[in-house]
Amino acid sequence: MKKRILWVDDEIDLLKPHIILLAEKGYDVATVTNGEDAIAEVRTSNFDLIFLDEMMPGLGGLETLQRIKEIDPNIPVVMVTKSEEESLMNDAIGSKISDYLIKPIMPSQILMVCKKFLEKRRISTEYVAKDYLEDFSFISQRLMTASDYQDWIEIYLKLVNWDLESQTLKDIGLKQSLVDQKKEANREFSKFIENNYLDWINSPDDYGTPILSPQLLDKFVIPEVEDAEGPVFLFVLDCLRLDQWLVMEKHLREMFNIKKDYYYSILPTATPYARNAIFSGMFPYEIQQKYPELWQSGRDDENSQNKYEREFLQKHFETRRVKLRNELKYMKIIDPKVGRGFQQNVASHRNTNFMAVVVNFLDMIAHGRSDSELLKEIAPDEAAYLSLTNSWFEHSSLLETFKVIAEMKKAKVIVTTDHGSIRALRGAKVLGDKDASKSLRFKFGRNLRVDDKQAMLITDPPEYKLPNRGSTIGYIIAKEDYYFVYPTEYHKFLNYYKDTFQHGGISMEEMILPLVTMESKA
Repeated sequence: MKKRILWVDDEIDLLKPHIILLAEKGYDVATVTNGEDAIAEVRTSNFDLIFLDEMMPGLGGLETLQRIKEIDPNIPVVMVTKSEEESLMNDAIGSKISDYLIKPIMPSQILMVCKKFLEKRRISTEYVAKDYLEDFSFISQRLMTASDYQDWIEIYLKLVNWDLESQTLKDIGLKQSLVDQKKEANREFSKFIENNYLDWINSPDDYGTPILSPQLLDKFVIPEVEDAEGPVFLFVLDCLRLDQWLVMEKHLREMFNIKKDYYYSILPTATPYARNAIFSGMFPYEIQQKYPELWQSGRDDENSQNKYEREFLQKHFETRRVKLRNELKYMKIIDPKVGRGFQQNVASHRNTNFMAVVVNFLDMIAHGRSDSELLKEIAPDEAAYLSLTNSWFEHSSLLETFKVIAEMKKAKVIVTTDHGSIRALRGAKVLGDKDASKSLRFKFGRNLRVDDKQAMLITDPPEYKLPNRGSTIGYIIAKEDYYFVYPTEYHKFLNYYKDTFQHGGISMEEMILPLVTMESKA
């Protein structure tokens, strides 16, 4: 269908060469010579673009513009004017013009404006599709040759960025190709982790080993605290994925200078293991050995095993002999009321040397979607899940908190997470003792059996620096997008947990995590 253009100018006859050119380019152009007729045309016909003369007898351009916007506020209007006065430009922009041209206008200017407003999506889609097809081959080749953790960060970044690009251009036709390539990438990534993880945790400082959870404070946070002239805030956003951070980041760019790094979560990619490792600077087995009174070995949930984050953090700083100007601060935000309270009081911390803040909202969204049919309806796929993240953050007390911190002199904010999450789509049948743990992406217990293509089996937990729960108790950790289901009522639970966001296993989404340093522009 031809795109329709309305051109409003009291000297329309002088513009016939432009109108003929537009017709030759396939546009349907209607013309009128005054504001009253333009308004009448907009009331009775649909147009994709309007060129509007600023100086006309009778109803002027700005008044005509206002009346057009009352009828159809979404139609793009390009003001055409002889004047270059700044005040006129301000008036026009304030009246919501989409663009403006200054007479005399050239044919190339007209065509550029038409392409910008009428063909931008088509042109963008064609170029994005072309660029992705080139990158598709590159990524596929890298999947076969990736040899270190940095290669996998690069692969994951490319996939995430293409995923976000495809969501802005929904008709790009690449969705299934991206889904298939991410699935292939996670299959190869799981093999890579299974082959290298044991070496990493036993040689954490070797070249070729990524920064892991227990090293995060030493490598990124403590140096900032020791060199700080202003307050340093560490925000750990539970269950934050890289793509979620990228949609949140756009709200912060005007307030902060932003630098991104990446690190790898330890296994299992679950809060009791990964977040305790961050704050203590130790692997779970080391925590169990050194602080048995703080490691509750009987249960495996956040309430019982993440009660001592403040104590771990304090002991970590004392062990590293970090000198603080004043008392270390710690805060956990577990509901909106606490978040709003912290937002209202965060200004009082402008002289605090270091404060750690744990924010649980994203984890609550992930788990809430699993249990709520309404949230599943609102966020049926990855794109909608990201949109839900963006909507939450845009209206959250967390964003308002960042705004307050951005006004503090020489303030720094470090944002990271303990693990990400993955959309669990395939069931893995597991056998085991009735007392095995209940998690869907990892389990510990006696006699656990599962297809080794679907999960990594750990028969000697201390070797993997995991808690020793008894000589006969091992772990299984799901690979790719699998989730564990017992044979009893298999199909019932297979369907119940399918297409839920889970964590604890091996995937790029769960393990390759953003670590963002933001410096206030104030």
